[in-house]
Amino acid sequence: MDDKEALRVGAAVRRRRRSLGMTLAAVAARSGLSVPFLSQIENERARPSTRSLERVADALDTTPERLRAAADSARTVDVVRAAVPAVPGARRVVPGGHQLNAQEFTGEVDTGREYQHRNDEVMYIADGAVEVEAEGRAHRLERGDTLYLSGGVRHRWRATEPGTRVLVVAVAENIDAAVDPRR
Repeated sequence: MDDKEALRVGAAVRRRRRSLGMTLAAVAARSGLSVPFLSQIENERARPSTRSLERVADALDTTPERLRAAADSARTVDVVRAAVPAVPGARRVVPGGHQLNAQEFTGEVDTGREYQHRNDEVMYIADGAVEVEAEGRAHRLERGDTLYLSGGVRHRWRATEPGTRVLVVAVAENIDAAVDPRR
C-alpha cells in the first residue's frame, strides 16, 4: 500500500465508522488497536499495516478490499463543461454520486416551493439578487453575498433580477453529516 492509498483508506475508515454510528473507542475495543492509533489512521497521520487494516475492517463489519474500494472511489476528478443544461435555468456543477451537490441557477428562478435539506448548504450570489425566506425571516442577497443554512432549516428563494446567477453547494443528501458529540 503506497502513501496516497493509505491516506485514502484513512478517510474510508472514518466514513465507514461514522456510517455505523460507532465511536473510536468501540472500534478500538473490537479491533484490539488503540484509540490514538485509529485516530491517526483516520486523520492520515499513520499508515496501517495489512494486519492492522484487516483488524479495523473486521471491527467495522467489512473487508480490507471494500475499504480500499471506498478509498479508490475517493480518487475522482470530474470536469463539468458549461453546456446547455438539461433543465432550463439549472445546471449541475458536480455530477451525482459525490459527497457534494452543487448546482448553478441562472435567470429569474422562482420554484415557489419550500426546501428543507438534511445537511448544510451554502448559497453564493454570483450575479444579480435573490430574496430568501429562511425560518420565517426574509433576507435580500446581492452579488457577492453568501448565505449559510444548517441542515434542517426550512427555506425558499427566488431571483429578483434578470441575469441572476446563484451557486448552491450542499452536502449530498445520501451523506449523514449530522454532528454527533459522541463521535
